Amino acid sequence: MRYDLIIRNGTCVLPWGEVSTGIGVRDGRIASLEIGSGDEAAEVLDATGLHVLPGLIDAHVHLRDPGDAAVESIPTGTRAAILGGITTVFDMPNTSPAITDDATLRWKQDYASAQSYTDFAFYVGATRANTGALAEYETRAGVCAVKVFAGSSTGDLMIEDDRGIEAVMRAGRRRVAFHSEDEYRLQARKASFHAGMPYDTHRIWRDEECAFLGTRRIMALARSTGRPAHVLHVSTAEELEYLRDFRDVATVEVLVNHLTQVAPDCYERLGGLAVMNPPIRDRRHHEASWAAIRDGTVDTVSSDHAPHPLAAKRKEWPACPAGLTGVQTIVPVMLDHVNAGRLSLSRLADLMAAGPARVYNMASKGRIAAGNDADFTIVDMKKRRTIRNDWIATPCGWTPFDGMTVTGWPVATILRGVAVMRDDAVIGPPRGALARFAW
Repeated sequence: MRYDLIIRNGTCVLPWGEVSTGIGVRDGRIASLEIGSGDEAAEVLDATGLHVLPGLIDAHVHLRDPGDAAVESIPTGTRAAILGGITTVFDMPNTSPAITDDATLRWKQDYASAQSYTDFAFYVGATRANTGALAEYETRAGVCAVKVFAGSSTGDLMIEDDRGIEAVMRAGRRRVAFHSEDEYRLQARKASFHAGMPYDTHRIWRDEECAFLGTRRIMALARSTGRPAHVLHVSTAEELEYLRDFRDVATVEVLVNHLTQVAPDCYERLGGLAVMNPPIRDRRHHEASWAAIRDGTVDTVSSDHAPHPLAAKRKEWPACPAGLTGVQTIVPVMLDHVNAGRLSLSRLADLMAAGPARVYNMASKGRIAAGNDADFTIVDMKKRRTIRNDWIATPCGWTPFDGMTVTGWPVATILRGVAVMRDDAVIGPPRGALARFAW
């Protein structure tokens, strides 16, 4: 047989387990998982000693485009993604201007199709003004979901009341993604805090009940409307236990930061570089997140990559903006967790490939299987390396994981059968395309 690409001698993470086999690629899709010694290809990649994962997906990033290219953009953010082993990203709508109407949707489709290094999907932001159009917007090319900021956003992107959220959930049928902190509780407690308090105050203001109350309200609406919800960045033990009783209408995302960093130590070490929403919490919630990984409660793990200038992050609390970089570091950090025995490589592939594909009903991605897109993240599970700021491709140039030594590293990123990264080198121009969804 003749192929465009053959990957030989790797340990492939297939849906049914880790298998030593070859992969044949033709026309950007997986053509065969049984490669003979006589089979040929225009390009052969020797993966001896390496693991071949399905192309990993970061389903929660903020690439700030349109916005400030000095902080991040679609070209720079997706370039960072392929350097970190990510093949597809899902970009959030709270840009400037926000992605909420026909003109901004069309702009993002056209721009991402030309400038993205990864395959690309994006959320459309729900507002009170566009609720009636959401059923149509959610079917546009490249749209992964409607995103509702039920708290902690700005301007008309926030819909904090039950009536407004219910209207969104009755407008369309695809799964709706939620930031579920309760805005009423946030505002009621805000006056109790003042400028210059310790950075650890962030998690005290945005406490467990703030998150849990928001999630309880959203689950009640999901049940009453029958509209499925994806609860983003779940951060508390209470939410994770509660959501187990709502599997008929809910799926769950946990962030790599909540699996890796623990309060109050992270605030003492990093200051404003640890400030994010929902906040990094104490060890009880950290351990609950890992328990939810192990028992299957969690469907997806993402980075919530949300860059800000370093000078802004060094401001006193609460003037320092919330948000951390992460799209380039999520894979090595999660591989380190695999090597530490916290999860298997197969479970990682489920959380960062099959899981996003399942939750968002993504076509042709998420698994190494014949007919699927030939997206692969190839990793060296023995490679030991220290994450440094000077490796970060995002223009703001910092990571909260600077100085962290990890075991396990992405060494190649393959996008629809073409190597776009090998050994820290980006290969070729942007060649991303809009991801496809079945709805």
